Amino acid sequence: MPEDTMENMSITTKLERALEKVAPLLREIFVDFAPFLSRTLLGSHGQELLIEGLVCMKSSTSVVELVMLLCSQEWQNSIQKNAGLAFIELINEGRLLCHAMKDHIVRVANEAEFILNRQRAEDVHKHAEFESNCTQYAADRKEEETMCDHLISAAKHRDHVTANQLKQKILNILTNKHGAWGTVAQRSSCLFPFSSQLHDFWRLDYWEDDLRRRRRFIRNPFGSTHLDITYKSLEDYGPEEDKALRGRKGFRAQAVVSQSPETELMLMLEGDDDAVSLLQEKEVDNLAGPVVLSTPAQLIAPVTVARGTLSITTTEIYFEVDEDEPAFRRIDAKVLVYSEGLHGKWMFSEIRAVFTRRFLLQNTALEIFMANRTSVMFNFPDQPTVKKVVYSLPCVGVGTSYGLPQARRISLASPRQLFKSSNMTQRWQRREISNFEYLMFLNTIAGRTYNDLNQYPVFPWVLTNYESEELDLTVPGNFRDLSKPIGALNPKRAVFYADRYESWDEETPPCHYTTHYSTAASTLHWLVRIEPFTTFFLNANGNKFDHPNRTFSGVARSWRHCQRDTADVKELIPEFYYLPEMFVNSNGYCLGDRDDGVPVCDVELPAWAKKPEDFVRINRMALESEFVSCQLHQWIDLIFGYKQRGPEAARALNVFHHLTYEGSINLDSLASDPPMREAMEAQIQSVGQTPSQLLIEPHPPRSSAMHLCFLPQSPLMFKDQMQQDVIMVLKFPSNSPVTHVAANTLPHLTLPAVVTITCSRLFAVNRWHNTVGLRGAPGYSLEQAHHLPIEMDSLIANNSGTNKRQITDLVDQSIQINTQCFVVTADNRYILVCGFWDKSFRVYSSDTGKLTQIVFGHWDVVTCLARSESYIGGDCYIVSGSRDATLLLWYWSGRHHIIGDNPNNSDYPAPRAVLTGHDYEVVCVSVCAELGIVISGAKEGPCLVHTITGDLLRALEGPDSCVLPRLISVSSEGHCIIYYDRGQFCNFSINGKLLAQMEINDSTRAILLSSDGQNLVTGGDSGVVEVWQACDFKQLYVYPGCDAGIRAMDLSHDQRTLITGMASGSIVAFNIDFNRWHFEHQNRY
Repeated sequence: MPEDTMENMSITTKLERALEKVAPLLREIFVDFAPFLSRTLLGSHGQELLIEGLVCMKSSTSVVELVMLLCSQEWQNSIQKNAGLAFIELINEGRLLCHAMKDHIVRVANEAEFILNRQRAEDVHKHAEFESNCTQYAADRKEEETMCDHLISAAKHRDHVTANQLKQKILNILTNKHGAWGTVAQRSSCLFPFSSQLHDFWRLDYWEDDLRRRRRFIRNPFGSTHLDITYKSLEDYGPEEDKALRGRKGFRAQAVVSQSPETELMLMLEGDDDAVSLLQEKEVDNLAGPVVLSTPAQLIAPVTVARGTLSITTTEIYFEVDEDEPAFRRIDAKVLVYSEGLHGKWMFSEIRAVFTRRFLLQNTALEIFMANRTSVMFNFPDQPTVKKVVYSLPCVGVGTSYGLPQARRISLASPRQLFKSSNMTQRWQRREISNFEYLMFLNTIAGRTYNDLNQYPVFPWVLTNYESEELDLTVPGNFRDLSKPIGALNPKRAVFYADRYESWDEETPPCHYTTHYSTAASTLHWLVRIEPFTTFFLNANGNKFDHPNRTFSGVARSWRHCQRDTADVKELIPEFYYLPEMFVNSNGYCLGDRDDGVPVCDVELPAWAKKPEDFVRINRMALESEFVSCQLHQWIDLIFGYKQRGPEAARALNVFHHLTYEGSINLDSLASDPPMREAMEAQIQSVGQTPSQLLIEPHPPRSSAMHLCFLPQSPLMFKDQMQQDVIMVLKFPSNSPVTHVAANTLPHLTLPAVVTITCSRLFAVNRWHNTVGLRGAPGYSLEQAHHLPIEMDSLIANNSGTNKRQITDLVDQSIQINTQCFVVTADNRYILVCGFWDKSFRVYSSDTGKLTQIVFGHWDVVTCLARSESYIGGDCYIVSGSRDATLLLWYWSGRHHIIGDNPNNSDYPAPRAVLTGHDYEVVCVSVCAELGIVISGAKEGPCLVHTITGDLLRALEGPDSCVLPRLISVSSEGHCIIYYDRGQFCNFSINGKLLAQMEINDSTRAILLSSDGQNLVTGGDSGVVEVWQACDFKQLYVYPGCDAGIRAMDLSHDQRTLITGMASGSIVAFNIDFNRWHFEHQNRY
């Protein structure tokens, strides 16, 4: 600023200019310290220097006032007077402020450090969590990759197994005597220079019928005569009975010692094996949905326990064996070829029942029954895993056979709970089911299984007479006392066992018997002659047969042995009552010579049994006899009931080694001591296992036959012999011969009826009145008891709607209409007809007569049709035979009422199997779903037996005169009756053995087997109905002759009424009573 300007300014302006920046600060100080300065800045007389207080300076902008205050004498005096005290107070306040600030700063610092530490800990935790998540994700991905690799590997193994099975199937078809290469295959010297002779080997199939009987034999490509196998010397047996089982020797060997010619042909055909490369290129199975559960498991098969992984998706089960496990590597390869499911896959839709099972006395196993009538068994680490697996499987319970709901809780129920909840005991008491069926039921729910030879089903000895030339089933002395265990039947031996129990001085609990009535060794002892049990026996016995003196060589000898030897208390197995092949050394094994010089070959039968089939049949009849029925509940008490353990068992001389009983040991408690656990498992395997206890009170007895005879629906009731043979004759307006009769008369059907079809393809749905029906059944009334059983179709009787009853489509002119041109479904709602010129067969509604489906598949005219028995819901198999010499197996859907199970593709259904082997047109066929077989006959040549999967099992070779089959009937009991041209009849077993033959003069047009397969009914041009005993063609009854020839026949559901279709256009209903002939003819043998 210019100097002259400064000089011209007033003093006030100069002060304001000089202090303009300091004055606001001073004012703030005065304002902030107003309380202190007000007490300090006092005049000489104690007055305040600023009347309004220092606060007024906050609003003042005058610098002059500030300067005057600071320059006043009072300010100076006050400062001098009070400065020291003010300074000290200021210092003290500063110190206090400093300390407070320090505390505040420390507190803030501590809080900051806590926050930082917490943040740092959170960061460390989040980092660790991130690392853990990364590790878990990597582990999950690795597990998923491992699972995918496992499933891919399993799929490759399954594909390889399937490919081998397909190869074998093709070879069977080609090289069979009736195959395309059949004649070539017979020239074995050219095709098989290294084979001495062509030999067919057979093994027992795992297929079970409704009573859980395994009776079907199939070709065995791994069969052998075991000529390189020796038998044990007596020195090989140690003091302990089951030494061989305890120290089972495992080794790897060739799968086939003596290869069959078919196997040799397979090797010749294969050449350079490119199967591996093909499998690499083949797409593996696509998993149907994610894996729901994956767990370690053991596949349990006879003499095989294979560790692996069980995986369950939303629709399938997979099992993959761990082939690298040392225990699996030690299993003999010859055993593994008979172990199914090592690389298994099962669809949920195939599962029919799920049972909990024991393995090594631990409740950690499951047995799953499949639609193909086989079962598979798995053992799991613990019971919670079992529960998880059950809840991952379909809700099927234990099936539909035992009157129990299909619920998972039923699958998890204990055997005792299943027994109490089932209706089978009541059905057995009412004699609705047989003794055999009831015993199989008890065995099944008590944990007995074909998959574990130590828990094989157990059946009783029932006869004691194996010496007489004749057996009378009305003599009580021929039957065993079923109230006593097998060890107590001989009084002297019973005393020995009682003394042993009383004088027991070992640390273990006392017992009467140190061996058991059912062990793996005893099961193999009985079945040593049939594969795969021969191989299992050799594997369990050091690759040697038993010494001839110890081999099962005679029924009477075995009975004597288990009555005299203190180390033998064996009961029987179910096969004694249904499998005659077990008594025949059909594979020609060299079993040695006994000490008396007699070679051991076929089992020696009692004198009253001329052949194995006789023994099995009579033994089964003894099991079903009244003497056994009245005592069987006492044997059940011993094996499954209240005399199985505890004081009652001790009183009944029925106490076995403590390690045979459920709950005697917890193997998990030995997990820390593997050698001890292994030794304990071996001991459990050797001593056998007692079934689960089903009841702790006496089992109720069976109702007496005499009591049931007075009930209207007794299965044993037979009619008065003087009752009229003919119930009624029904004449239709049309005179056309009745060529087909179908009596589907079950009370629960919407329309129980007898459907008749004439030669002119006019059908009638004749209502059935259940005159001897079940009390309380739908439609039953006391008034109907006096009415005729068959009421003529009203549309036919009134001649008002014949257009709804006439099949008008033209058939091929060369077709001769007969009973085999038609099939009626089990619900009477549809009729299947063949013989059409367009090579089809057709489905018609029996209600409207309209065509509902046309089925093509053959290359020539379809000549015959057959229907199997129906499953629940009406599903069944249909077989069509044709002039193209083939048969096609179809599936009838009872739900959709079409051929095939896809209603969206009903125009082009695919057959389930193609059956080949005939050289001429097929003229007759019969199918049995329960046995899984189709038996067919061509215009010339032998009848052929196929499985329902299309495998050709065998040809039924009759006598030389039996080459023109015309009619076939097969029963679920295994009887196959074939009628040949010129009155020849043959009865074959399902395994191809000719059991009986006869020749009659009548030209037979219709044959029929009773439901139990024991009786044959025939009718023909003479108009005479004859009843025969199926096993030996013994004539049981001849009905009075009719005035016309018989063209067709069928039986009502209760086997009480026979309906025949006559050439005169009428039907005749006969009274028939198989029970009466049973009691008249089947007591003495």
